[in-house]
Amino acid sequence: MSKEITSRASDYSQWYNDLVIKGSLADYSAVRGCMVIKPYGYALWENMRDVLDRMFKETGHQNAYFPLFVPKSLFEAEEKNAEGFAKECAVVTHYRLKSDPDHKGKLIVDPEARLEEELVVRPTSEAIIWNTYKGWIQSYRDLPLLINQWANVVRWEMRTRLFLRTAEFLWQEGHTAHATSQEAQQETLQMLKVYATFVEEYMALPVIRGVKSESERFAGAVDTYCIEALMQDGKALQAGTSHFLGQNFAKAFDVKFSDRDNKLDYVWATSWGVSTRLIGALVMAHSDDEGLVLPPRIAPLQVVIIPIYKGAEKKDLLDARARDLASRLKTAGVRVKFDDNDNARPGWKFAEYELKGVPLRLAMGLRDLENNTAELARRDTREKTNVSMEGLVERIVQLLEEIQQNMFNKALIFRDEHISRADTWSDFERLLDEKTGFISAHWDGTAQTEEAIKEKTKATIRCIPLDNVPEQGACILTGKPSSQRVLFARAY
Repeated sequence: MSKEITSRASDYSQWYNDLVIKGSLADYSAVRGCMVIKPYGYALWENMRDVLDRMFKETGHQNAYFPLFVPKSLFEAEEKNAEGFAKECAVVTHYRLKSDPDHKGKLIVDPEARLEEELVVRPTSEAIIWNTYKGWIQSYRDLPLLINQWANVVRWEMRTRLFLRTAEFLWQEGHTAHATSQEAQQETLQMLKVYATFVEEYMALPVIRGVKSESERFAGAVDTYCIEALMQDGKALQAGTSHFLGQNFAKAFDVKFSDRDNKLDYVWATSWGVSTRLIGALVMAHSDDEGLVLPPRIAPLQVVIIPIYKGAEKKDLLDARARDLASRLKTAGVRVKFDDNDNARPGWKFAEYELKGVPLRLAMGLRDLENNTAELARRDTREKTNVSMEGLVERIVQLLEEIQQNMFNKALIFRDEHISRADTWSDFERLLDEKTGFISAHWDGTAQTEEAIKEKTKATIRCIPLDNVPEQGACILTGKPSSQRVLFARAY
């Protein structure tokens, strides 16, 4: 284990922070609660973003951009949404600073430059977008309207954690308008499927698809659907949400359309989003005590080639072979780096790329040059093998896919081994203490019981699984009748 990294067993929280910082994903900033995403971390986000963006466009969506600032009156238009985000809002009240006459070089807010209307820095964009849609939608011919935005949002969190919960973060938010309730609900479930496909096939992270309880819904939504993932410490993490908004926002902003019978009606809406917290999920789900472990399909680097030599003897031949292999790998679509930096020893490079989670490391020495071989090391299993240079490109391409699948399988086994059933309150408490993870249990369906369980145990209802099988039972806390189990967990 690297001396620089805290072990998961001793302090999971510090282990996570160590990996984010020392793995060059992000850094703390001068703004409390905000982070700097470093080039390596941003390259990871770009890869995730590019895949999602392609998936959105394949389902008919277009990208647009809306203002960062939302007039307070618009923000207040949908009452539940405004109340839900009110405590997290940053508000702009003035538009100018001026020199402080009593302190040279200091600036103060100019009291004469107060805004006529205060502006909310967007915590989410429903208000500004639906106010805009009012001018874009008149007829059924304008529907469906399928818009996505890549942006930043601000939610003034008091207790922050890099990627998982920061005052400002990057995300995408889809906002769509439809002629019928059925179309909007289909859209909501379609985007949930897109998210689940992305997280499972690209992040190698299995998820449970479900619907949130009423108290856990997005503020202003009729229904909130989610994908829930399990981290290595047994806590759940919400990896994405898709909301059926009904006609709530259309009514709040008076967005009507003329249907085929020339009758006016309010449109039906959805919104859906994922954020840079997915990077936090990636770190916690796969990494180990030696550093990051990144899935090949979205890793910034998939292969690193490291030459090993002493002095200048045959260095040119070694470099030529490595560059040729790197070129052929690039032609095959592999993200590869030939690290010929003379300022660092091979051992240091090995540790550095292991820390950064590069899926495959290929080392080439002078003996390998003579034997036409190389040493190949997998990051997921840390296995090392000597391989022939013949057919190596094809082998590496295949091996990257094997690593991707192996990472998913490992995470799936862990997840499934950490889903338990509880039939009594004592079972529920014992399982929370002894075996963290998801607990499948009966709940009487009331917000009061849900809140009581949360207060007693800090466990929340993560979701009601979409593939739930009806089952008669008794609520674990109240003993009242229940028709199905729900999934509880402590969560991020």
